[in-house]
Amino acid sequence: MGNLSVVVRQLRTERERAQSEVHRIDAALAALGSASSNGNRGGHTMSVAARRKISLAQRARWAKSKGQDQAGKIKPKHTMSASARRKIAAAQRARWAKVKSRQKKAA
Repeated sequence: MGNLSVVVRQLRTERERAQSEVHRIDAALAALGSASSNGNRGGHTMSVAARRKISLAQRARWAKSKGQDQAGKIKPKHTMSASARRKIAAAQRARWAKVKSRQKKAA
């Protein structure tokens, strides 16, 4: 039983030491926490002009990605002329005719 009382005494002294350490840490946190308790930088505000610049730049980026110009008008898409469509269609018909003629020869 003598060993048990020694162990208990050592545990109590260790607990007291740990408690005093925790109190010191709490005091340090309280001192530092008053400056920035929630992590905000505090006091840093952006000027109206800077906010406006950023806003306009973002609007321009959105307009560009949506295919609009600066005024918000949708840009016309590039379309193919009727003569170009006719040429492509004629070329495709010729290709299909060639394929079909090969199939007739093979059969």
